[in-house]
Amino acid sequence: MAAFKNKENGSWYVQFRYTDWRGERQQKLKRGFDTKRDAQAWERDFLMQKQADVNMTFESFVTLYETGIKPKLKLNTWLTKESIIRKKILPYFKKRKLSEITAKDIIEWQNEIRSLTDFKGKRYSTTYLKTVHNQLSAIFNYAIKFYGLQLNPASKAGNMGVEERREMLFWTKDEYLKFIDAMMDKPMSYYAFEILYWCGIREGELLALTPADFNFAAESVTINKSYQRLKGKDVVTTPKTPKSNRVIKMPQFLCEEIQDYLKQLYSAEPDSRIFPITKHYLKHEMDRGSKKTGVKRIRIHDIRHSHISLLIDMGFTALAIADRVGHESIDITYRYAHLFPSRQTDMANKLNMEKIQKGF
Repeated sequence: MAAFKNKENGSWYVQFRYTDWRGERQQKLKRGFDTKRDAQAWERDFLMQKQADVNMTFESFVTLYETGIKPKLKLNTWLTKESIIRKKILPYFKKRKLSEITAKDIIEWQNEIRSLTDFKGKRYSTTYLKTVHNQLSAIFNYAIKFYGLQLNPASKAGNMGVEERREMLFWTKDEYLKFIDAMMDKPMSYYAFEILYWCGIREGELLALTPADFNFAAESVTINKSYQRLKGKDVVTTPKTPKSNRVIKMPQFLCEEIQDYLKQLYSAEPDSRIFPITKHYLKHEMDRGSKKTGVKRIRIHDIRHSHISLLIDMGFTALAIADRVGHESIDITYRYAHLFPSRQTDMANKLNMEKIQKGF
């Protein structure tokens, strides 16, 4: 591999030809290397990426992984993956050959990660540890599926954490009504929490709502997007899952409230966000209302749990609830099973009557 010195500034560069994915010959020029060795190493890694050789360095393969995976993901999803890769994975494996990383190496890496602490000095949760390990395993699986790697050493080593279920907190209707009274001094906060509680939508779905999403004649609101604040920019994407695209029927009183609210937004365009606030703002308002009323502090997402709890208490089926909140019915049954009234006694009595009626 040839590298050339720039006589004007003393830096090094490489210039070479390669065959691209179309089978066509291309020329590549890369300048600005401090040493000849750096220039040659860059050319070697570049060619290995083009040849998809599993003997390339882990760092080089991650570049291929990003190229293949990033376009398929939402920006916020990729940023989470990227952060884990850059901070928790690449520092340990970047110079190793992809094909030479063993299960033993993974176990040693796991022990290192387990010993780390966050910015508060606390050990990482087992849920986070599992997420980090799953990301490393996903990279090896990608190499197996598309580039001929024979074994996933992360899978062989086994995971280093388990997913912890957060305690599911929710407000009763009385607790919510007590809380919302404290929000009436700020109309934007009041109406935001009203939609969250009475419609059960996600926080990102709330913050993406526009006037055009409401059909007051049909007493409905369409959920077809979600809001995120990423790298200092407002980003509106599709909802969390395809099931999340839905039309929600609103109670009549809420329709009237939102119409009153929209009249206050004199300059709002049909596609303007009606709640131009952040998730941080809602958390601050949650703190304020809870402190003022003495109602227990829950997460913003727990308001969604509160809505589902209310619907269960009203006697609606898991299928009907799932359709409203954008879940699969099996998820509602599994996650909220403890809230559904037990029908065991009723089942046993009906089975008993079946036997008597059949003359057994």
